[in-house]
Amino acid sequence: MQILQFVRANLRWIGGGLLLTLFSSYGQTFFIALSAGDIRREYGLSHGEFGSVYMVATLASALTLPWLGRILDIYSTRRVIFLIVPALSIACLAMQFNQSLLLLIVVIYALRLFGQGMMTQTAFTATARWFVGNRGRAVSLVTLGLNFGEAVFPILFVATAGLIGWRGAWGLAALSLIVVMLPAAAALIRGERRPQSSSAGDVPHAQCDWTRGEVLRDPLFYLLLAGVLAPGFIGTTIFFHQVYLVELRNWSLEVFAASFAFMSALTITFALIAGYLVDRYSASKILPHFLLPLALACLVLGGFEGQWSAFVFMAFLGISYGISSTLAGALWPEIYGLKHLGSIRAIVVALMVLSTALGPGVTGYLIDLGVDYSLQIILMGVYCLAAYGLLSFASRIAVSRSLETKRRDG
Repeated sequence: MQILQFVRANLRWIGGGLLLTLFSSYGQTFFIALSAGDIRREYGLSHGEFGSVYMVATLASALTLPWLGRILDIYSTRRVIFLIVPALSIACLAMQFNQSLLLLIVVIYALRLFGQGMMTQTAFTATARWFVGNRGRAVSLVTLGLNFGEAVFPILFVATAGLIGWRGAWGLAALSLIVVMLPAAAALIRGERRPQSSSAGDVPHAQCDWTRGEVLRDPLFYLLLAGVLAPGFIGTTIFFHQVYLVELRNWSLEVFAASFAFMSALTITFALIAGYLVDRYSASKILPHFLLPLALACLVLGGFEGQWSAFVFMAFLGISYGISSTLAGALWPEIYGLKHLGSIRAIVVALMVLSTALGPGVTGYLIDLGVDYSLQIILMGVYCLAAYGLLSFASRIAVSRSLETKRRDG
């Protein structure tokens, strides 16, 4: 099936999922960090102190997500949307008017929980259930919402903040969720799609539907996490401290914001490529390879100080993000099944959120202690090379399990 035919046949569900990932941007680190300088200034916070605020709020959201994410195993996608979108809008509105440091933690907690957490959790869980044979393709298309958000929202936010202030820009974000996003998503996702598996081919599937407890007792799960969590940890850390990086190297913030579009273009390209590869070969087989461009991205950004390095970093990061974002939606149902996918993905997303909490907090304190930021970025690249070896081993185990299941069933 050609990509355009596939989109036309499934526009409702692809479009609804894409809207969820697009507007999840309001709870993503790259978007929140655009206000980092203003927040630190108005609340009188150092880099490390704001990193701690962000870390505490994000940790709290990570602890909440496994509980809240289970609603996707109970209620329809449409009903969940009517809960999480207004909640995210209220959080954006609170960012506009809040003046309390204590409440700032609550506001960021809500942004992270309902934005990065539940909006993406809902999009990827629903898409994995709606599609089987073309799951990789469907996930790669839904992932484009994240890429469009990274390309467009930083420029829009900087321009809007220049006209009405950073708080006003948050108010406009709140309004867009209620006026634009919610009606459009509700209209598109009027019912659940019945999956069609006739084109599933030889893509491996889980032997059975694992429960969340069984997954947590599976050693393979933790090997997978060692690599799967790396893009979120690294991207969040870099984006959270983007204002500091720009100031440290005397770069232009506007030029750096423009580099997000460069990253997004490559992310879109490689998300679609990864979708084809997942459907053709399986997520397990292509698993480790997103870590190599991520390692190169860190080594370039840490080792070179010209502003051109930001664009090279964004290029390699875009390649890694494109592959890993498609894998994020296709890997877990492929290995662990669909019945308890909401609960399982809630744990994965919670751990992802946890990793994104630790990055800004730890790095912020290291910056306050005088540890060279470029060295920190280089060490992230070294970690990716080590994680590549672990994930290659995990990939072989996952493929072996699938072959064993086929022999047993066949």
